[in-house]
Parts: sequence; C-alpha cells; structure tokens
Amino acid sequence: MAAAPPQSPRPITPRQPTGPTFDQELCGLVLDTAPRLFAVVQVYSEGLPDVDGWIVAWGVADHSGRAHVISIDGQARMTLTSPDRALRHFTRRPGITARLVWLAQPSAAEVDRTESA
Repeated sequence: MAAAPPQSPRPITPRQPTGPTFDQELCGLVLDTAPRLFAVVQVYSEGLPDVDGWIVAWGVADHSGRAHVISIDGQARMTLTSPDRALRHFTRRPGITARLVWLAQPSAAEVDRTESA
C-alpha cells in the first residue's frame, strides 16, 4: 500500500498575474492602432439662413495617414494620401462645400470570445 502524500501546513494559493493580461494587451494594441472613422459632409448655402448639409461618404484613416473613402451610394471608392484629399472630390458644384466630421477616437475595447467555425 502506498503512503499518503504529506499534508502541507499552509494551503498553496496561486499567484495572481502582476502585469496586464494578454487580453488587456490585445485591447491596448487595438486601441493604439485603430483606424479613425470620418464622414464627408456636403454643405449647401453655408453662412446663409437656409443652410443644409448631408453625408455623402464615409471613410477610415489608417495609421499611415492614408484614407479609404466610399460614397454613400457605393459608386465611388477612393484610397487617398490623406482624408483632406477627399474634400475636393465632393466640392465640384457651385454653392457646395465639404468638410470632414470625425467620430471620437475609441476609448474602450473588449475581446469577443465567440469561437469561429
């Protein structure tokens, strides 16, 4: 018959990680490198009482500063050296100006544990 293992007088508790977890590091990486989302908005009669505006395209600016833009109707797709370059493509009619409206930089991320098939 085998002898029972000796009992420790103190229970062993596992050490808690002292640094960020891997998931936290991944979320930090995502936040640090996330592209910025913007809308290209056309404005008609700017500065007048009947001013009006509408979204004509959406874009993302990547970490290199390049912009990838697609018009709302899907007919125009552009890769440009900067988001500002998109403005000239949407200001060709008299009385129409264009501007960029940036969505806020993301401030939170989480890991989705859904398994892919």
